[in-house]
Amino acid sequence: MNRIISRSASRFRHFRRLATETEDHHRAHHILWRYQILDPGSDIVTHWNHIFLLTCLLALFIDPLYFYLPSVSGPACLTTETGLGILVTLFRSVTDLFYLMHMILKFRTAFVAPTSRVFGRGELVMDAREIAMRYLKSDFIVDLAAMLPIPQIVIWLVIPATRNSRVDHANNTLSLFVLIQYVPRLFLIFPLNQRIIKTTGVVAKTAWAGAAYNLLLYVLASHVLGAVWYLSSIGRQFNCWKVECAKENALGVLPCLPSYLDCNSLGRAERQYWLNITNVLANCDAKNKDISFKFGMFADAFTNDVASSRFIEKFLYCLWWGLRNLSSYGQTLETTTFLGETLFCIFLSILGLVLFSFFIGNMQTYLQSNTIRLEEWRIKKRDTEEWMRHRQLPPALQERVLRFVQYKWLATRGVNEESILLSLPLDLRREIQRHLCLALVRRVPFFSQMDDQLLDAICERLISSLNTQGTYFVREGDPVNEMLFIIRGQLESSTTNGGRFGFFNSITLRPGDFCGEELLTWALMHNSSVNLPSSTRTVRALTEVEAFALRAEDLKFVASQFKHLHSKKLQHAFRYYSHQWRTWGACFIQAAWRRYWKKKLVNYLNREESLYYMSVPDRESNFDDDIADRSFEGERSSRNNENNVKHLGATILASKFAANTRRGANQKDLIGDPASTSLKMPQLFKPDEPDFSVD
Repeated sequence: MNRIISRSASRFRHFRRLATETEDHHRAHHILWRYQILDPGSDIVTHWNHIFLLTCLLALFIDPLYFYLPSVSGPACLTTETGLGILVTLFRSVTDLFYLMHMILKFRTAFVAPTSRVFGRGELVMDAREIAMRYLKSDFIVDLAAMLPIPQIVIWLVIPATRNSRVDHANNTLSLFVLIQYVPRLFLIFPLNQRIIKTTGVVAKTAWAGAAYNLLLYVLASHVLGAVWYLSSIGRQFNCWKVECAKENALGVLPCLPSYLDCNSLGRAERQYWLNITNVLANCDAKNKDISFKFGMFADAFTNDVASSRFIEKFLYCLWWGLRNLSSYGQTLETTTFLGETLFCIFLSILGLVLFSFFIGNMQTYLQSNTIRLEEWRIKKRDTEEWMRHRQLPPALQERVLRFVQYKWLATRGVNEESILLSLPLDLRREIQRHLCLALVRRVPFFSQMDDQLLDAICERLISSLNTQGTYFVREGDPVNEMLFIIRGQLESSTTNGGRFGFFNSITLRPGDFCGEELLTWALMHNSSVNLPSSTRTVRALTEVEAFALRAEDLKFVASQFKHLHSKKLQHAFRYYSHQWRTWGACFIQAAWRRYWKKKLVNYLNREESLYYMSVPDRESNFDDDIADRSFEGERSSRNNENNVKHLGATILASKFAANTRRGANQKDLIGDPASTSLKMPQLFKPDEPDFSVD
């Protein structure tokens, strides 16, 4: 029993230990967050700034939707759309939570001390108390004003609590508070935008995203203007009703109560009686141009039945109205002498000019950034064509130049890769060159024998080389100033062995091959001269070629700094993969093979000649014995055989005499003209071998 209890206690102790560890883990995370200070340039703050910027834009879009709550729902009456108000309030409350989270995050975000900005990025202040005091003295009031849920409080608490609540009073109060709070919310976007640019360099990473961002701001301004115009139109209509009601009340004929203008009184009998005999509807009809009350630019809201339409139709029409008049600077508006209408048109014209110049100008700049390099290439191509026509270059040469310009544009899109790499630090440049070139360099069999340190040094100094079909990289006899490692395309490498008569060798270089190995031989020589080596081959592009080039000075530096090149392993690899050595080896084998066959033929002829001379005495003795025994026919056949043997011996002697005579004539020609080598087979000299003596 004790054993069972002890086991149970041990199990419960184990579970208690796990629970304690879990609580400690959560407590540690809570303490870590409580005392954690964020770097303003960290990824968390950067991502949050982008998210909060989108939230601010969404909040600026939601707030004007409160202006669409009043609508004309009956003859001479206004109402408030409760369903739309609830939906807008819900989304508005969500955005308010993001503003609150942004305020909390600012209390935990470090700042750069102003006194440390003399050099570099400055020193971060990580003290939570100093961060809080600085925030309370700077941006706290603006953030608090933007965060408070003022429209929700007004529409759901303040207005229902007032007993004399009328639709016009609700509209005026709500629009006033929305417009007041819209100012700090709009103000928050500008420092937030500058903070994102300071941290990441740009707000939008691509040109299309930047153009869409500026277009969104322009549409947002149009949305705000359309909503204000709609609310002003409703106010203008309600003002006309009040004026006409005041006139009827002044006459004392028919009382016009303010409650009649509220759609909640549609079911009252006295309102129906008033509606049948009143002139308010006729005198405030915007479609009637004979009335004394002028609606001005607000007439479209009633002539097109916008005020009594559904929300989606109402919203799209007001958005179109804002875009049209903001783009035309309000030139199409027909205004009256009403002061509010005139001020609104003046503000609309100035705002349209400023926004169109700023946002649309920025959008055009972003879109042109995609084609600016194309335009620069077109200008450069046009200048090249004019220069070639001015210099009267041949059409074939002009075509080659234009083909190269076109090919270089398609390969690089006008980007100068070398200038970009030179502007980067050495470590980044090495990593980029290693990423771009290492895999391609390893495809060259000769370089695959080297270690990573040597390959990194070579990759660091490789430069890109683009060439079109028919381009000569180097001609036979010209100095070699770079080694070329082929990535794509095919090249023809040919040689005449210094212009010797009757000698021509040609091979095709493909991806993974290299040319200009004379430069490697020159670089590995300890006593190499300043003069570059001469090329033993002519290299021409058969197709469009992409390659990496290693210049002479860079190869000399690598050879002098890294002694790994001076090894027997690389010596054999260099001989095996060098086309110059391969050509020499092939010619050497061909010459040896011809000497072998010539020697074999001479031995064969000597053996046949010796056999002939050994068989002549035996045939003469046998001939005497056959004379006595054979008949006349046998004698005749033996005489024919003897004549055939004599003719064969004479033929062999004549051929030997002719060979000796020809050999003597050749020797006389060589003595008379030592420079004449037309009768000799051209000899290909052995290539210069690098100095691999240093291990």
